[in-house]
Amino acid sequence: MGVVITVTSGKGGTGKTSITGGVAASLALMGRRVLCIDMDIGLRNLDISLGLSDRALMDFTDVAMGYCPLARAAVNHPELPGLSLLTAPMSLPSGLTAGKVRALLDTARSLYDAILIDSPAGLGVGFRMAACGADRALVVATSDASSLRDAQRTVLALAGLGQVHLVMNRIQPKLLHKLRTTIDDAMDTAGLPLMGVVPEDPRVMLAANRGIPLATLERKGATLACWNIAQRLEGRQVPIMRIR
Repeated sequence: MGVVITVTSGKGGTGKTSITGGVAASLALMGRRVLCIDMDIGLRNLDISLGLSDRALMDFTDVAMGYCPLARAAVNHPELPGLSLLTAPMSLPSGLTAGKVRALLDTARSLYDAILIDSPAGLGVGFRMAACGADRALVVATSDASSLRDAQRTVLALAGLGQVHLVMNRIQPKLLHKLRTTIDDAMDTAGLPLMGVVPEDPRVMLAANRGIPLATLERKGATLACWNIAQRLEGRQVPIMRIR
């Protein structure tokens, strides 16, 4: 059975979509069957991060509501075997319930090794839908104080979920020095164990603009960081990247 991982954040702008896409594509490159589900209703961008811009005709609510089977709605990546996308709708249908989302995820578990959900920022109904059937979560934060405070609130909202880890994204060593803080300080503030540290990397934006999955680029910077996170999700012991 596959594992469902919600990638979330307390606020927008932390880069959770690029983390979702980078980790998912890395898992696919490892030979895993991976389904990405974009649950950022009305603001979907995961298709861009994966290089699947506007390819999807059906969305996850079509499957959850019983209008279309998962196998037909999911878009397979043309260059990364094993990687598929189920996108988000532009608006939330009135009949969608947490129970229907959980049923969709149960079906996905039988077909895929890993299901990564790109959750909307904040703690509203979209977040609750994205977290309702998850097995574990990655909370993405940056080093600024407001992001870490929002990560704390997200942790409280995820109470009861088995495994919740922190991913520190867009890390700039010079900025950390100016803020007189460390990754350990961030972990203490968020109250979470660390899953990965991802450096600020201009290739993230360049790859998305070119429609190229980040994981297919040279394995350094953010690409290497996402690869390492994927390995840790697989249970492998990988040192945390040191960013200088």
